[in-house]
Amino acid sequence: MAGKVFRSQFQLGRSQARAILDGAFAKARDASMEPLTVVVLDGGGHVVAAEREDGCAPLRFPVAQGKAFAALGNGASSGVVGARNAERPAFLASVAAASGGNFVPVPGGVLILDDESRVVGAVGASGASSDEDEAAAIAGIEAAGLAWGLEPV
Repeated sequence: MAGKVFRSQFQLGRSQARAILDGAFAKARDASMEPLTVVVLDGGGHVVAAEREDGCAPLRFPVAQGKAFAALGNGASSGVVGARNAERPAFLASVAAASGGNFVPVPGGVLILDDESRVVGAVGASGASSDEDEAAAIAGIEAAGLAWGLEPV
């Protein structure tokens, strides 16, 4: 289709997403973590940016995306979603099925918040321990000058 079109509104831009990736990878290298894959999703669950470090296994991308999507789809970090529902395996299995398998409820998926604590996206990291993945995701969000959240208080 040639010609002018109306532009879509966005709340999480490409340059912000790139800054998140760079910040997460900087944290990972400073902490000598295993190689990471990091995925940044917008508020609609679409990939804005994603990258893997050299040496990262191929399944890290879907795991990182699943962590971000678990957080985004539930309004709390992926680790909180998993912990809250540890005694409800049928619920976790149902959500995994409903999401087409794009749901990984372990730490590493962190919400990106606007200045009114509304969700505008999520970051998922995979490759190191789950707690290290979460720390890298948080560091990336902070490096981009954005707010993050694990669960509402």
